[in-house]
Amino acid sequence: MAGGLLNQYWVLSLLYVLLMVETVSGARSPATGAYISPQFPASGVNLIPVVDCREVCGLNASDRCGFIRTNPDCRSDGGYLDYLEGIFCHFPPSLLPLAITLYAFWLLYLFLILGVTAAKFFCPNLSAISTTLKLSHNVAGVTFLAFGNGAPDIFSAMVAFSDPRTAGLALGALFGAGVLVTTVVAGGIAILRPFTVASRPFLRDIIFYMVAVFLTFTALYRGKVTLAWALGYLGFYVFYVVTVVLCTWIYQWQQRRSLVYSMPATPEMLSDSEEDPVSSHTSSYDYSEEYRLLLDHETTAQILLRALNPLDSRMWRNKSVYWRALKVFKLPVEFLLLLTVPVVDPDKDDGNWKRPLNCLHLVISPLFLVLTLQSGAYGVYEIGGLFPVWAVVVIAGTALAAVTFFATSNSEPPRLHWLFAFLGFLTSALWINAAATEVVNILRSLGVVFRLSNTVLGLTLMAWGNSIGDAFSDFTLARQGYPRMAFSACFGGIIFSQLED
Repeated sequence: MAGGLLNQYWVLSLLYVLLMVETVSGARSPATGAYISPQFPASGVNLIPVVDCREVCGLNASDRCGFIRTNPDCRSDGGYLDYLEGIFCHFPPSLLPLAITLYAFWLLYLFLILGVTAAKFFCPNLSAISTTLKLSHNVAGVTFLAFGNGAPDIFSAMVAFSDPRTAGLALGALFGAGVLVTTVVAGGIAILRPFTVASRPFLRDIIFYMVAVFLTFTALYRGKVTLAWALGYLGFYVFYVVTVVLCTWIYQWQQRRSLVYSMPATPEMLSDSEEDPVSSHTSSYDYSEEYRLLLDHETTAQILLRALNPLDSRMWRNKSVYWRALKVFKLPVEFLLLLTVPVVDPDKDDGNWKRPLNCLHLVISPLFLVLTLQSGAYGVYEIGGLFPVWAVVVIAGTALAAVTFFATSNSEPPRLHWLFAFLGFLTSALWINAAATEVVNILRSLGVVFRLSNTVLGLTLMAWGNSIGDAFSDFTLARQGYPRMAFSACFGGIIFSQLED
């Protein structure tokens, strides 16, 4: 029965994707197939149609740079580097293969950044939050992890929907990512860490996702989205989370009741368990073997230097050449992550408390947050035209760090140390979002170079780029012993993206 439902689910999902792609594909020039934005009269000014950026490859080499710089369709939404300008303005046509090769290597390094961030910072903080709030893995998967996984989709889709020319691209990316996550990522989780699927929660997630897809299709069919409809989307996601929490509470109540009456749990109840039966230890930084316990005579400066050192000389001597080569590429990323992202480990006696570094995090992490949101636009905004936001954050963070430093000790974590897990969760999520944004921009640039249509670009490259953070986070959770949390996040993340966008 479950197999039949799954087959129907995939067929309906693909049909929805194809229907929506055709619905929102937009107007195209009959001669070139280029997308032409609608013309709106504005005070007698004749607006110039915006030509699809992919048409740059059909121009003369001398005209390509000017076309890239003046055509709004070629502008990147977010990100820190303009990859299209780099290809067509800074590399001659004869060196185009070299530019694509360099972009491919940078793309691989961004994948490395995503993997390190997810494995050693994002997932440990998520585990700490779940432990602190006593959340089941299923609830954590559809809330906190869904938020982290859906951040790239949410931010990129909001920007895309603000422009009629790229609305179809955003919808294609959302639905393409949905199919990819529920097939490739979910299947990869099962391969990495085989587990028994909780049948009822699984069917619940499938039903909610299909309803979310149907609501989106209905909105497209009607041709408009009202405020009430948008609020209904948000309310439906809240209803989904409440349903997950209630299902978890009912299951736990049944378990307690069976213990009271000394009745063993039935196989059906065990198959519906929303918890992972065996969970491996999730280590912060993954450096538990590298670092040893602090000595009593260690000074504050020594604690700080040791906490910021991502390399252990003893491990370096014992590892293979391949591990050393990969570690060399990881060192800059790991150092920056250690400097900006706090990690709480409830499995350690001290909760991974590093007093000087954690106090430094109170200044650097909020500063990183404001300088990362909207590519730093919020951070450089001046309050009243005089005082920048980043300066306010630095002053407030410094004051809080000073109070924390003088009110705590090196050996014992403070009572509110668990709050650092939320700070680390947000910071690592923005790291993932920033890296994923660069990945999306590179993939879009490659789509322009190879003249891929917006439809294909949204369903493939954009969908793959938006799903990178999901894949790394979920695969890492599965390897660390939380396959059901990762599996729940596959559906929680796409439902979150579908409804919140």
